[in-house]
Amino acid sequence: MSENTIFKPLYALTHAPINAHFSKNSDDFVVREVPLYEASGEGEHLMLHIQKKDLSTQEALRVLSETSGAKMREFGTAGLKDKQGLTVQYITMPAKFESKLSGFSHEKMKILSATRHNNKLRTGHLKGNNFFIRLKKVMPTDAQKLAGALDKINEMGYANYFGYQRFGKFGDNAKSGLEALKGNGVRNVKLNEFLISAFQSDLFNRWLSKRVEMSRFAQDFSVSELCDIYKFDKESAKELKSQKQFFKLLRGEVLGHYPFGKCFLCEDLETEISRFNARDITSCGLLVGAKSYESAGAARQIEDEIFAPAQPYLSKMQGSRRFAWSYLSDLEYKYIPEKAHFQFSFMLQKGSYATVVLEEILHRDIFE
Repeated sequence: MSENTIFKPLYALTHAPINAHFSKNSDDFVVREVPLYEASGEGEHLMLHIQKKDLSTQEALRVLSETSGAKMREFGTAGLKDKQGLTVQYITMPAKFESKLSGFSHEKMKILSATRHNNKLRTGHLKGNNFFIRLKKVMPTDAQKLAGALDKINEMGYANYFGYQRFGKFGDNAKSGLEALKGNGVRNVKLNEFLISAFQSDLFNRWLSKRVEMSRFAQDFSVSELCDIYKFDKESAKELKSQKQFFKLLRGEVLGHYPFGKCFLCEDLETEISRFNARDITSCGLLVGAKSYESAGAARQIEDEIFAPAQPYLSKMQGSRRFAWSYLSDLEYKYIPEKAHFQFSFMLQKGSYATVVLEEILHRDIFE
């Protein structure tokens, strides 16, 4: 892995970089959590619907803890939200502290509603997130390019990479995670777990970038060339070359029902390609660990190559699978020429990053 920079995965689209200004502030970047279920209206917990501006989820919980007297461990969240921007999310806390929140006031946070609920929110207890993004200094020609890129992603899907947020300000979280696996981690157990997850995420991005590369090459190279490049047998290369959709599937890879459902092995490739194109299923990339669902054949061959650095430490990671190829929903966009603004909104499944989609659209580092 790189010493001090975040690995930059391949884009799926091939257009030139698009000129537009992006600032991750509360006017131009808005995230709204989509709950998995509504509050029940009864129970020992209190579900808060909060709106916060330029405040991380942990910072928001700390404010509520100091106000109510509830301990940090008593709060529940479905997911952590970035500090930058305007974010709206749900959290739970013991209902016995409800009276302490009467008249709550904070310059960066509002409590939009508070409803009794039966259980504590756990990580992943959400459908997804709705995003609103506004780009500025957009010329008419670039607005057309943005619309075209969004339409293309909406049609074909996108590579579900982990975003820069996972890898730390200096891009060294994955390297630190490997050191933790070697026994050279910090004393903080939770921090070690996070750094190890960054190591897993980095390998996932490298594997997914290789699959994007394969999908591109399958369009442009012959069967014999694909055999030479990837050391595939002729039949596997033919199966790769014959697929018409952009993201190519491999016999033996792990698939999952989309957007929710169990993993299974790709055995009948022709049938699964049809289901993939109907968005009933998708490819599931590896978060390496001892209990990960195992792939086979050509798919396993690619995984073994990319995930080799993790092999000595499998027993120290549980592992799982994550959607590799995902889709936008509820896409809307609008160009406002008199302001040179281009704004758009969409929903992503939980765990997906709007900044990854934005980089795919702009084809450049969004903070350069």
